[in-house]
Amino acid sequence: LSETNEKLIELLGLTTSDGLKRAAIVAFGKDPEKLITGAYVKIGFFRTHTDLLYQDEIHGSLLEQVEKTMDLLLTKYMKAHITYEGLTRVETFNFPEKAMREAILNALIHKDYSSSNPVQISVYEDWLMIYNNGDLPLGWTTETLKIKHTSEPYNPDIAKVFFRAGYIETWGRGTVNIVEYCKQAGVPEPVFESKWGGLAVIFIKKEGMRPWERGDEVSDKDVTKTDEKLGEKLGENQRKIINLMKEDPYVSIPKMADKIGISTTAVENNIKKLKASKLIKRIGPDKGGHWQIIDK
Repeated sequence: LSETNEKLIELLGLTTSDGLKRAAIVAFGKDPEKLITGAYVKIGFFRTHTDLLYQDEIHGSLLEQVEKTMDLLLTKYMKAHITYEGLTRVETFNFPEKAMREAILNALIHKDYSSSNPVQISVYEDWLMIYNNGDLPLGWTTETLKIKHTSEPYNPDIAKVFFRAGYIETWGRGTVNIVEYCKQAGVPEPVFESKWGGLAVIFIKKEGMRPWERGDEVSDKDVTKTDEKLGEKLGENQRKIINLMKEDPYVSIPKMADKIGISTTAVENNIKKLKASKLIKRIGPDKGGHWQIIDK
């Protein structure tokens, strides 16, 4: 352990047993993967189960991963609905931020770190899944997670660090809170599924939807029809620009020009036409903002 981590353990009131040392390294260390493979978060945006548009990996301490993952979800992977309360701009996402944050905390704390698989977040247009390896406590079912239950973390030492840092309460209320936050926001109750040797928390946009069980054959067919309709309206370079924006919403104009093999001026002119046709729009400033494809 570094001197900094030793001081953190002392400040947090932890003993220096091997288990707690490992927990401190994972929670606070700059590169916990040197000790524990798979101690990171992987997030991807999917058009269908087989069509990954773009992805990111979030590394660093677990405490950093919570903040970085939430920031990426809200700024890159999700669309906000804009409303105004008087002169105040209000951004509302499809799923409540508190619920997603709680699910991410739950995944990081309860992940089986003997598995090399990271916490995985799959984002789709109408649903989102947060998954971690790690079995439920003996005798528990996914229904247990929706009602009052005891706190039985898969990694007690990691849970203790998060508790000392003020992130959790260790009352076993995390999953109950996820359900309650969704109810308060007026969105469907999240689905808990025990699968693939771990737990999946699934957020959905509409009541009764189970889009994660939908076959790719139907989704891919629908996407193909959409692309064909789009192709009737656009030139070749404009289609390439849109595809590049889908792959990476943060792609720059010079990078698009280089990949397509045209000048930056030509890219800018095509972007103006796409904006005029209301097929794309720019979210945020030139530096730090991103492109958004407008569904027709």
